Amino acid sequence: MTIDMRGRSSMADAMVICSGRSTRQVTAIAERLLERLKEKLGLSARSEGRETGDWVLIDAGDVIVHVFRPEVREFYQLEKMWQTTDARAPQKEA
Repeated sequence: MTIDMRGRSSMADAMVICSGRSTRQVTAIAERLLERLKEKLGLSARSEGRETGDWVLIDAGDVIVHVFRPEVREFYQLEKMWQTTDARAPQKEA
């Protein structure tokens, strides 16, 4: 899931939230993304949480990436925290 942060936060323009099925997969996804950012864009992004693999945060400048185990993602519910008011409102049926 990608959340547009422009005009809502000065920390980034976008936030990406994704899941891995296990701590090993979360760590592997994060490490591969860090490798690709460096290889393709020459960007040395900072990261936190790779040691535990429950939740890895990657700060790639204008984009913040969160890689979660499903249980941790459900607990923190970042999607709900950053949804716009319009997206939270119940949708009317036509």
